[in-house]
Amino acid sequence: MTEAAELPPAPHAAEAVFGERLPDAVRYAEQLADVGVKRGLIGPREVPRLWERHLLNCAVLSEAVPEGLTVCDVGSGAGLPGIPLALVRPDLRITLLEPLLRRTTFLQEVVELLGLEHVTVVRGRAEEVLGTLSPVHVVTARAVAPLDRLAGWGVPLLRPYGEMLALKGDTAEEELKGARAALSKLGVVESSVLHVGEGLVDPLATVVRVEVGESPGGVRFAAKRAKAARPSRAPRRRR
Repeated sequence: MTEAAELPPAPHAAEAVFGERLPDAVRYAEQLADVGVKRGLIGPREVPRLWERHLLNCAVLSEAVPEGLTVCDVGSGAGLPGIPLALVRPDLRITLLEPLLRRTTFLQEVVELLGLEHVTVVRGRAEEVLGTLSPVHVVTARAVAPLDRLAGWGVPLLRPYGEMLALKGDTAEEELKGARAALSKLGVVESSVLHVGEGLVDPLATVVRVEVGESPGGVRFAAKRAKAARPSRAPRRRR
C-alpha cells in the first residue's frame, strides 16, 4: 500500500494566479489530494506536485481564452484543466464533459463545494453528445489522447470559427506536425503552439491551438450534427 503523500502549501505564484479565489483553489487541491487519490482519480505520487504541475499549469491556460465565451473541457477527469480555469475565469460558461460516473460524481461534488455556478457537469463521451450539447467557442483538453485522436473528439463540438486548446508537453510541435493531415480533414484552418504562464510557471505551459473554419469536424460531422438535431418522427400507426 502506497503511503499517502502530503499536500504542500500553496506557492507564492498561486496567489497571483487565483487571487481572491485562492482559498477555493486550496480546497480543490485538498480534495484532489484526499478524495481524488482514494477514488483513483490521480496517483498518490502526484500530490507533492499538485500545485506546480497541475493547478497552476492548468489555470494559466486562461491567458489563451478570450472573455465571455462558452467552453467544453473534454475528458475532464478530475477537473483538469476545467476547474482551475473556472476559478480564475468567472466570465466563462464551462461544461465539464466526462464519461465515467466516479469522475463525474467527484466533479459535481467539487462544483457544489466551490460554488461554481458557471460550471455544468455532463456525463458522456464527446461523440455521444454531438448534436445534443450546444456547440461551444472553445474546447479544452489535457493528457487525454494523441492530438489527432483528441481533435476527432473535440473539434466537432466547436461552433464555426471556434478553437481547441490542448495542453501538451515537450512533444507538442512533433504531434502537431504529424496531425496536420487529420486536422485538415476536420475543418481546421489554422494551428500553432503557444507558451503561456510567463513569470508564473516554470517551465511554461505548452498549448496546441487549432482553429476551425465554418465546418467544425468537416463534412462528415456536419451531416452527423444535422441528423442529431433533426426532430425524430413519431412512428406511423398501422391501419
